[in-house]
Amino acid sequence: MIRSFVLAGTIALVAGIAHAEEPIVGNWKTAAGDTAVIASCGGSYCVTLKTGKYAGRKIGTLAGTAGSYAGEITDPAADKTYSGSGKVSGNSLKMQGCVMKVLCKTQTWTRL
Repeated sequence: MIRSFVLAGTIALVAGIAHAEEPIVGNWKTAAGDTAVIASCGGSYCVTLKTGKYAGRKIGTLAGTAGSYAGEITDPAADKTYSGSGKVSGNSLKMQGCVMKVLCKTQTWTRL
């Protein structure tokens, strides 16, 4: 009887770990105060604005694991795309966009 409970608990724990999402997935408050949603899409993570002037616009695609991601970020106001990266630390996400990996701008987003 005890073995059954231990086995069931172990299976539930392993299943929970297997289905755990990446730290970047979720809703984030941007530096401008808008809400961005980051969700899995085709083997990477798509960044889409849900509120604000550019609501509904996809502004990035990032790939990676364990809190570190790289890809492309678009500034919706300038309609320019840059090489980008994101690093999750707790409830903060540091998003960085760079031109030629030299001129970079960083913003910190907060998990909602």
